[in-house]
Amino acid sequence: MRSDGIPAQGRHCETVRSEGIESRLKLVKERIEAAALACGRDPEDVKLVAVSKTVPVDDIRAAIKVGVRTIGENYVQEAQDKIEALRSERVSWHFIGHLQSKKSKYAVKLFDLIHSVDSLKVAKELDKRAGAIAKVQKVLIQVNISGETTKFGIDAEQAVELIRRIAPLENLTICGLMTMPPYFNAPDKVRPYFKALKALQHLIRNEAIANVHMEELSMGMSGDFETAIEEGATIVRIGTAIFGERA
Repeated sequence: MRSDGIPAQGRHCETVRSEGIESRLKLVKERIEAAALACGRDPEDVKLVAVSKTVPVDDIRAAIKVGVRTIGENYVQEAQDKIEALRSERVSWHFIGHLQSKKSKYAVKLFDLIHSVDSLKVAKELDKRAGAIAKVQKVLIQVNISGETTKFGIDAEQAVELIRRIAPLENLTICGLMTMPPYFNAPDKVRPYFKALKALQHLIRNEAIANVHMEELSMGMSGDFETAIEEGATIVRIGTAIFGERA
């Protein structure tokens, strides 16, 4: 037992985990930079969200220590506990999971950006709860670009109309789109879905809807983020490639 109360074996394991996170994060950043440069983009235009679903607080803290600045969480309650534990850290929190309207009152207090608005009901509840704390909540519209019944998100054909109905809400700002394409064990098979979201972004921009800023495309995860960057992603959501396989 060390003088700080942590067994030597425990301290060693903690150091190994921290070093593993640092090396994986370095590699992910190098891959983001290479993918951006290869298609003529500025790497600074691609934001990295480290997805920490089920990841222990100590591992998140280690990631922050070595350069992670934005954390993505899938569940409001899990995020609430982690945000409280890490309240002294200078980090931005994004919500990337499916949001139930009853959780909106917590979400607006916890998150800088909500990636997963896919209905007018949820948008109205977020607007009401954000207004109650004098906040303008930034959101993305989640689009089910593949049309899979197992996926959340508004159908691509209905996205423009949904955005038109959400846009007048005074306490929300629509910043862009998010999608989760089908899983393939070959990143290039996902490319058409990323292209489709980019095309939808252009279509919505051309509509010039007030209070809608089509700046962000949140797409791409550990297995396909380089392809997503090639197709215009401005936010990539990466968990396993940083934190390792989940238990």
